[in-house]
Amino acid sequence: MRVLVVGSGGREHALCWALAGSPLLTKLWCAPGNAGTAEFAENVPIGVLDIAALVRFAKEQQVDLVVPGPEAPLVAGLADALGLEGIACCGPSAAAARIEGSKSFTKELCDAAAIPTALWERFDDAEAARAFVRLRGAPIVVKADGLAAGKGVVVAASVAEAEAAIAAFMEEGSLGEAGRSVVIEECLVGEEVSLFALCDGTHAIPLGAAQDHKRVGDGDTGPNTGGMGAYSPPPALPPALEAAAMERIIRPALAELAAQGTPFRGILFAGLMLTADGPKLIEFNARFGDPECQTLLLRLKSDLLAALQAACDGELADFDLRWHDQAAIAVVMAARGYPGEPVKGTEIRGIERAAAVPGVRVFHAGTQRLDGKLVASGGRVLTICATGADLRAARDAAYEAVAALDWPEGFCRRDIGWRALPA
Repeated sequence: MRVLVVGSGGREHALCWALAGSPLLTKLWCAPGNAGTAEFAENVPIGVLDIAALVRFAKEQQVDLVVPGPEAPLVAGLADALGLEGIACCGPSAAAARIEGSKSFTKELCDAAAIPTALWERFDDAEAARAFVRLRGAPIVVKADGLAAGKGVVVAASVAEAEAAIAAFMEEGSLGEAGRSVVIEECLVGEEVSLFALCDGTHAIPLGAAQDHKRVGDGDTGPNTGGMGAYSPPPALPPALEAAAMERIIRPALAELAAQGTPFRGILFAGLMLTADGPKLIEFNARFGDPECQTLLLRLKSDLLAALQAACDGELADFDLRWHDQAAIAVVMAARGYPGEPVKGTEIRGIERAAAVPGVRVFHAGTQRLDGKLVASGGRVLTICATGADLRAARDAAYEAVAALDWPEGFCRRDIGWRALPA
């Protein structure tokens, strides 16, 4: 098979690595890719939102399957445009991708399918939103309705903080059109986990679970980021609870989307809060998380390409996935300044030493090769991943690899996995 991966982060490097191991693969491209994807795929200088160019390239190169990493091209209709040319895409249509592109769409879906989630209201008027917050009190959650690259959620500890978020999103336009409408919901209490499923429009099979770390600093301090680390499997979601979440949350959503005439094919990511009343949905995403994807693919024993093709062909009813009996952890190395403006262009040395630590694999995100040197070109730059007999062994290996790097301008959290491991 001839396969095109779309994206340029650590998630896409992991996807390329996993797909490259398939005996079904004959040719692999990544658009636009990074210094790491170039190890397994031919990088193509096409942006993820240049839908016309992606489709044209896939048609010219007789691509059999397109695997999108990020959500933006899916919301913009990449799968639809490819479908018009008869090219398979392991990702949902724009209509089905609204499950990530619109918070209010997801909430309406939950109501229609009786999926447990937080109580909510949608607002187009800032003053009405403020009045609702004053009525309900804090803590309370303010969410931009549209896609906001992970920056559209504020868990407000006070009414004043919620009102500030409403003003920033709705009146000051800090997130552009994405924040002109907001969803305000009750603040759920519990542990948060990420559950992934592979869907073919009708059937869903589990793709594993992970627990990530959104805040930039140790002890979950500082601003939210795209993700500073993750581990899998999370002890907080044992197999029985995972099965319950599949039955109460994933499969009802899939059935409701199909009933609405917008079947979902691809990766469905459910952000769950494990409350005293059981798992409740925080949000749906229409793709793999990053860096959760890296931990899941390290544990996957089955052929990823065969699984993705089965999803596109509607053949998951009798499909099964096998997993390594190991734990996996991902530690994100970011450039100084992230999640604000990162320092770019600094050289990263010692990556071969880091990758030589037993059990370790290094996935690139914001990297590029300049004059033979590996340099940082983004905010999240590397994902140092490791597997081990248990989570502690995996974490020890990952931080040993971090120590082997020579990159003074980079930093990472030192407590990835803290929820699952006693100090």
